[in-house]
Amino acid sequence: MNTKNYTVLSVAVAIAVGALLPSSGVFAAPSHKAKTSAAKSAAAKPSASKKAAAANALPPLAAQVALAPNAPALQSKAWLLMDFDSGEVLASANADEALPPASLTKMMTSYIVEQALRSGKLKPTDLVTVSENAWCRGTSAESCMYLPLNSQATVIDLLRGIIIQSGNDASKAIAEHMASSEAGFAKLMNAEAQRLGMTHTHFVNPTGLPDPTHKSSARDLAILARAIIRDGAEYYPLYAERDFKYNGIKQGNRNALLYTDPTVDGLKTGHTAEAGYCLVTSSKRNDTRLISVILNTHSPQARADQTRTLLGWGFGSFEKVTPFATNAVVATAKVSFGKADKVDAGLGTPWLLTVPRGTKVQTVVELKPDLKAPLAKGAVIGKVVASANGKPVGEAPLVAQTEVEQSTWLLRAWQHVGQWFGK
Repeated sequence: MNTKNYTVLSVAVAIAVGALLPSSGVFAAPSHKAKTSAAKSAAAKPSASKKAAAANALPPLAAQVALAPNAPALQSKAWLLMDFDSGEVLASANADEALPPASLTKMMTSYIVEQALRSGKLKPTDLVTVSENAWCRGTSAESCMYLPLNSQATVIDLLRGIIIQSGNDASKAIAEHMASSEAGFAKLMNAEAQRLGMTHTHFVNPTGLPDPTHKSSARDLAILARAIIRDGAEYYPLYAERDFKYNGIKQGNRNALLYTDPTVDGLKTGHTAEAGYCLVTSSKRNDTRLISVILNTHSPQARADQTRTLLGWGFGSFEKVTPFATNAVVATAKVSFGKADKVDAGLGTPWLLTVPRGTKVQTVVELKPDLKAPLAKGAVIGKVVASANGKPVGEAPLVAQTEVEQSTWLLRAWQHVGQWFGK
């Protein structure tokens, strides 16, 4: 493949055009002549594209679910905001409508690759061959990593190409390497979607190229994004990388927020004519991480702006509260047939709740009845349920803070007698 026909797309260009970069579903590196002509055309008619985008804009879609007041109405077919820690949806509209996900599909492709790397099924240095089916032919019809035909690339380079460059060729090549075909890989994708609880999703291919049955929902894509962040500490930083150079071609990440908001560290853009402009984003401010999903809006600028609006509302409307410290004794539980007749119950891990600002949280402790020794330290012996304004907002397990050994047989016999007479 002659790579001289393509120019280097630098980070400076990516920053300059920001959200107006072409989206991941239908982008290929343009030739210098084409880019120059496009720039001259834009200069001659600076408002034409904006007018066209505005004409295609959807009416504002108000929140159908909102856990705090004044949730925004956004010009998209579906949108959602999720708290990362709890997985709770803070606000949404059309959250479960199955829509074309375009290149947001590649989040599942990359997630499966990351899982295989973590389990040892793949190694970062494994070589993958680029078949004719996977090869991009250098047109502007799709986004590409620009892997040469019949060449080989490492798994870690392909993963970068999928995440940063949204390469259809990289996605197809790794799919064929792992499952012999795109159809075989789609079976892996659907099995993983089912395991994660993505109930309104069906994948047909690893790229997101249009197919009538290839669908996902805002809620499902947020679930997937949460899994990527939760399970992939080693590889998640790739989603924040702004550019990647391969085969002499440097392409910028199309997520405009990576260049304008330092709290944003992922995840993925998408676009096809049918899917519109889509964006799944993760942002962490202090101890709070939020995941936003925008599906089918009218322009790359709109998906970036709507994400900013949604995240701004989320961080401004909610806060983290800690009902109990991790090492605090929450309750004391009775234990039968032990060398001790009670054990302290507390949290095993830190417990943070995301609630509307200023909310007062109440807690109720529920201990397991009839606890018997022996009892290991860390054993779950109950739970604590938190509520606000009469509605549950979360719960956490309570665990034994110390070990309770079983008493001697003579003492156990005496305890049995005591219990019998106590009835």
